[in-house]
Amino acid sequence: MSEKVLHSAKVGKQLSVFVEDEPGTLAAVTNLLGEHGINIYALTLAEGLGHGYVRMVVDKHAEAVKVLRAAEELIMERDVILLELSNQPGSLGRVAGALGGAGVNLEYAYCAGGPSVDKGLVIVRADDCGKALKVLQGLL
Repeated sequence: MSEKVLHSAKVGKQLSVFVEDEPGTLAAVTNLLGEHGINIYALTLAEGLGHGYVRMVVDKHAEAVKVLRAAEELIMERDVILLELSNQPGSLGRVAGALGGAGVNLEYAYCAGGPSVDKGLVIVRADDCGKALKVLQGLL
C-alpha cells in the first residue's frame, strides 16, 4: 500500500462519562449534549461491574464539560490522538504498525465513519502522545 493513508493527526480531548449500567443512560447523556448544540464526533460505550462509561470526542469540548458537570455527571478528561485515515483496508494497520514499531503503546482505540465516507476518524489513546505525533508526522 503506497498511497497516503493518514490525512491528519493531532492531539484532542476525550470525555469519559461514568453512567449506571441500565436502560436510558446513554440516551440521557447524548440528549443532554444535543440539547446544548454539542455534536458527538466519535463515541464508545463499555460496561463495568454495574456501571458503564461513555468515551467520546465532541465538537465543543469545554462547553460539554460545563454542561455535564452542571448535570452532576462524573466525568474524566484525557488527551487522545485524533487520526483522519483513508477509509480503505489496511490503513489502520499501517498507522498502528508504525506506532508499535517505534515503541508507542496504544492503550485503546475507537472509530467513527461509514461505508459512504472517504475518510474516517480514529481516536487512539497512546502512552506517549508527543512521541506518537512525531512518528505520525512521517506518514503525513
